[in-house]
Amino acid sequence: MYRQPAGAPPRTWAHRAAALTAAVFAVCSALLVMLVAARWHPLVALDDAVSRPTHRWAVREHGLTHTFRILTDWVWDPLTMRLVCAAAAVWLVWRRAAWWTAVWLAVTVALSTIVQQSAKAAVDRPRPTWPDPVDSAHYAAFPSGHAMTATVVCGLLLWLLHRFGAGRALWRTAVAVAAVSVAGVGLTRVWLGVHWPSDVLGGWLFGALVVAVAVMAYEWPRGGRARPPVRRPR
Repeated sequence: MYRQPAGAPPRTWAHRAAALTAAVFAVCSALLVMLVAARWHPLVALDDAVSRPTHRWAVREHGLTHTFRILTDWVWDPLTMRLVCAAAAVWLVWRRAAWWTAVWLAVTVALSTIVQQSAKAAVDRPRPTWPDPVDSAHYAAFPSGHAMTATVVCGLLLWLLHRFGAGRALWRTAVAVAAVSVAGVGLTRVWLGVHWPSDVLGGWLFGALVVAVAVMAYEWPRGGRARPPVRRPR
């Protein structure tokens, strides 16, 4: 049975830190939603100023555009990300008998999809339209589902690695992969002309908010929710 090391910070502290982080991301997300919904001119102008030259490059650089389509459609696609989480949940049950953690992971990813689609329906922002598009996408633009899903999955998995005490080499590798994935998927969505930059920013903010709320729920100091991971007897 795994036990929290002596001298480790109390779980109430972890819960408070997650709650503060969630509050910050909630305020930032709400502010961005209001600006997008109101079509605030400086934001619209900035989106346009970034997207137009980026689209011209995408039309001209066929090889890079094709690479970005492969990355966004297969490597960083939301379905791929959810399958990675499903594999992590299976590993948690199989290797650690951590049923609660596995369920928490799966439910969080499922709820993030509901939040994402609800926000899209509520804001109902049109996607960019181009006379010579290099890609296409469905549903409303804000927030970017690719950016949000990548942020949620990478954030949750990084937190689990930290909580399970991953080694330094594994931790550094995971942080690098997560950073490249989250930033990279945002770049591909703008490059391919299917999202405005503020859509990607919204996906990152909403994703970070979901992760912070999920960690806050996991670290809740009452009701046994913050149980440490259980290891199988050897």
